[in-house]
Amino acid sequence: MTQAPEALVYPLGARPETGEVLDIAPGIKWLRLPLPFQLDHINVWLLEDDDGWAIVDTGLFTNTTREIWKHVFDRYLDNAPITRVFVTHLHPDHAGCAGWLARKFDVELWMPREEYLLCRVLVADTGKPAPPEGLRFYSRAGFAADDLDRYMEHFGAFGRVVSPLPESYRQLHEGMKVRIGEHEWEVIVGRGHSPEHACLHCRELNLIIAGDQILPTISSNVSVYPTEPAANPLDRWFDSLRKFREILPADVLVLPAHGKPFVGAHLRLEALIAEHETGLTRLREICREPRRALDVFPALFKSRITDKNLIMAAGEAVSHLNYLLENGEMSVSKDAEGVNWYQVLSQKAVRSGQAPARPIS
Repeated sequence: MTQAPEALVYPLGARPETGEVLDIAPGIKWLRLPLPFQLDHINVWLLEDDDGWAIVDTGLFTNTTREIWKHVFDRYLDNAPITRVFVTHLHPDHAGCAGWLARKFDVELWMPREEYLLCRVLVADTGKPAPPEGLRFYSRAGFAADDLDRYMEHFGAFGRVVSPLPESYRQLHEGMKVRIGEHEWEVIVGRGHSPEHACLHCRELNLIIAGDQILPTISSNVSVYPTEPAANPLDRWFDSLRKFREILPADVLVLPAHGKPFVGAHLRLEALIAEHETGLTRLREICREPRRALDVFPALFKSRITDKNLIMAAGEAVSHLNYLLENGEMSVSKDAEGVNWYQVLSQKAVRSGQAPARPIS
């Protein structure tokens, strides 16, 4: 077995400027697309196929992104056809232009089933009012009235930056092998960040297109949402990180959705697990006294939480609290306003198997 590096290694050196393309391996091109957020870019990948190029992930559906794609087709691909569009998961920076590209080139969309179906549901929410289930979920987390107003104002924004997906698609699933050009790629599915995140692993080239599953410097958001308030995505995230640690070679080149390609997957996976375990330890400490979801942010986040990242922070806080609830380490009760208050159980209660109270869905 190849020995893992003691620190992440970034072997490529240069990175493409936003909107430019860099060749990184035989038949593989790296393109950076801009994002209008603090996280200001996404990496997408062009894979040489038999009759043209396959695309993996697509960027937000904005005028800026579409113009960059047109520039890439003209300058870097010599107007060679796009053969297929692959999407690792449903989030807008990955799936945004997928429908537009698939229709433009009249090609198939390849995507995991859970990601495809949920993406279509979320796009269909555009223009609808925020549902009472959403208001109840964030009220229980401790949102103030102005926070709820912002949630209602921005509800349905997903479909504004995601082109409607095609009415049919090709399913990606765990263990599936896909030949793209001269190389075979195996699908490895991760869960927790999204329902069924597909990574593409090429053993011959010893690299993996990892999407948001393995990022070099930041941890992907692992959240609970109003549609499934009792979900436990953190447990699935832990399982997925351990699975990738077992499957991947220590010296695999990771092509992440954000940041630079790196070697050191095992080291990074272990760090991601440790980061969340540290957060859970801090959560156990802070919840010795009853706390709302919004009260536990200091245990989980180093950065300041503002109205711009409050929804994501609340979802991640609830995911950690639900993990401890599921493990029987915590109880939850509601006050007169319906807000959830979480508190760790005593060690005696945990050892006795006392069942925690669960929030009402």
